[in-house]
Amino acid sequence: MNELSIFEIQQKFEQGTLTAHQLVSHYLERIESIDRSGPMLNAIIELNPDALAIAQLLDEEREANGPRGPMHGIPVLVKDNIDTADAMTTTAGSLALAGSRPNQDAFIVQQLRKAGAIILGKTNLSEWANFRSTRSSSGWSSRGGQTRNPYALDRNPCGSSSGSGVAVAANLCAVAIGTETDGSILCPAQTNGVVGIKPTLGLVSRSGIIPIAHSQDTAGPMARTVADAAILLGALTGVDERDAETAVNKGHADYTSYLDKNGLQGARIGVARDYFGRDPNVDAIMEQSIAAMRALGAEVVDPVEIKTKDQVRESEFTVLLYEFKADLNQYLAALGDDAPISSLEQLIAFNNAHPDKTMPYFGQELLQMAQEKGALTDDDYVEALQKNHQLSRGEGIDATMSEHQLDAIIAPSGQPAWPIDWVNGDSHKGIGASGITAVSGYPSITVPAGYVHGLPVGMSIFAQAFSEPALIKFAYAFEQATKVRQSPQFLPTLFS
Repeated sequence: MNELSIFEIQQKFEQGTLTAHQLVSHYLERIESIDRSGPMLNAIIELNPDALAIAQLLDEEREANGPRGPMHGIPVLVKDNIDTADAMTTTAGSLALAGSRPNQDAFIVQQLRKAGAIILGKTNLSEWANFRSTRSSSGWSSRGGQTRNPYALDRNPCGSSSGSGVAVAANLCAVAIGTETDGSILCPAQTNGVVGIKPTLGLVSRSGIIPIAHSQDTAGPMARTVADAAILLGALTGVDERDAETAVNKGHADYTSYLDKNGLQGARIGVARDYFGRDPNVDAIMEQSIAAMRALGAEVVDPVEIKTKDQVRESEFTVLLYEFKADLNQYLAALGDDAPISSLEQLIAFNNAHPDKTMPYFGQELLQMAQEKGALTDDDYVEALQKNHQLSRGEGIDATMSEHQLDAIIAPSGQPAWPIDWVNGDSHKGIGASGITAVSGYPSITVPAGYVHGLPVGMSIFAQAFSEPALIKFAYAFEQATKVRQSPQFLPTLFS
């Protein structure tokens, strides 16, 4: 049952050759044999003890009334910074939140349950979504330990949605949910050879998700195929009264109509060459990808330049520090009196009190820097946020697309996975094109494009706000024509 798409699973459900109960049982057995023993991927931080019972109820409902839709009976893993009001906890991978059980589902979890999906469990992540230290190792959390790349177990899975990317790649679930503030869907998706969609800010609700920064945070789908990612994205969208940003939602709930094999015909695609030049092997894969897009009828504009892409780094960091303090304090306070901690200050104190367990490899410099910031009314914050939007939107992606009359821009999603290094952290981390779309709040999709010594490399396709239909169309056409994805082999190391 490995590598089955959602469409293929639904076909088997309809034919009576597979049930949701059997599918959940398969994934639970695979998680036990591959994630918790065997290769020891360490992608799953907690399993839903009620998953099999929920699957049985959904099978009975299908038999009586038919399926609710394409997600009916589909097992989904969600990142452990997404609230579930069930038997599982939500901790952001931190021991400081051990035992924390929110009293309400995140809106996107409500949407998944409504669609008939089965919440199979929680995935490990870079602790606090990788906003804890300047020297962190992606995929490590004090609660969950180190997640490992399924293509080479001594390689980094990238973060912070490490467990979600690894679980999808290793067939531990049908699809998974990640979250992104800057690169945390796109990087683990490309590094683990799967599809990841970072949606437009406001398309997917942020309520019930442990935050970093409300001006950039979003959840999104991670899947083995563009079609599966499109189906899952449709299930996540909706207007949420707890998140005012979703009021701008344009309501594109069904993205499967954009799965067009001829979707690149006549499209104007810009090549952002300023993201090239970091790795000749990655550049070679990108050249092959550009040639494939041309062969599919795209008009390639090469090169284009996003002139402001490096001008937002300082202002982005300022915004993240301010918003992390404000947003995390708000989330923790809302957990109530039974919560293990109720403020960023208490979190820092907890880590200081348990350094052997919480800080064995790296510290909490980012938490401390955030704690020193003032309110969101400070001039430094207001000016930094304004600069972010001006440089990334009007003078950034908008200006580039307007100048060249583009439908989308492409760039490398990153570099091949680097070795896990608890001494130096992610000093070897390859930088992709996630920054400019993160700061702007614009959508981006990464799709597998090739391999370097057996390690996956992805291509990012991005554009302006709410362009998900076009991006899905372009990514699907590219994927169907190239079909480069290979299943991981769980090698202990690449070179022995």
